[in-house]
Amino acid sequence: MILIADSGSTKTEWCIVNEKTGTPVQSIFTAGTNPYFQTSESIAEEIEGALCPAIAQYNSKIEAIYFYGAGCAFPEKNKIIADVLQHYIPAPVEVYSDLMAAARSLCKTNAGIACILGTGSNSCLFDGVEIIEHVSPLGFILGDEGSGAVLGKLLVGDCLKHQLPEALVKKFMKQYELTPELILERVYKQPFPNRFLATLSHFLLENITEQPIYNIVYSSFRNFFVRNVMQYDEYNQLPIHFTGSIAFYYKEILKEVALSLNLHLGNIEKAPMSGLISFHTHR
Repeated sequence: MILIADSGSTKTEWCIVNEKTGTPVQSIFTAGTNPYFQTSESIAEEIEGALCPAIAQYNSKIEAIYFYGAGCAFPEKNKIIADVLQHYIPAPVEVYSDLMAAARSLCKTNAGIACILGTGSNSCLFDGVEIIEHVSPLGFILGDEGSGAVLGKLLVGDCLKHQLPEALVKKFMKQYELTPELILERVYKQPFPNRFLATLSHFLLENITEQPIYNIVYSSFRNFFVRNVMQYDEYNQLPIHFTGSIAFYYKEILKEVALSLNLHLGNIEKAPMSGLISFHTHR
């Protein structure tokens, strides 16, 4: 058995896989794990409390762990994840970035541009084996264009600065039981403001036929392409693949923006797990 983890800022999908057959045996979802923002103690608490009880019957049968996660782009951060996992599951651990998960899942062994649009956003140029170029996403404060967190941030900003029709603003505040004071509290004083903002982005999808709402999504996706994808020299020669809930649910607008920029879209998947299973079981 092998254990594959795909971890974003909001949630982590764990899948125990029969390596010989390539068949998923059990899937578990826990909170997102990001060593860039979390301490080893908080990560260990989630592993011990949520993951270990769920996989107890398979714990001793796991022969390797492949962890792909947001915030896993530096050796010292990767070591935090590896050390915590090995403390609870006695198996070799390999830790990679969520970007490598996207590249391996979407591009397989072909060259391409792999992108993530979920709570956060990211992109890379992949040669079929390695990530050879990467434009830093910079997080939801400085970058992360097109992500759920940034879409939520833009929505909130437009609501509070009276850039949306009053009826839409009232509908939004009522639906999420928010006030300006509560929004500022959640964004500036409570942990994981990116997760909070990403949950608000659902309002955009529900009201996408409203022109001001559509404009927020369209312009943010355009910014993602221009400020990230189009920085790669081969952006107009390679397929541009996407994974993540935002890419999946807003795929029609994503296609419209790509077409307007004469870009070639490839695969658009909700999550990379099925592709990762194929990769690690050589199927």
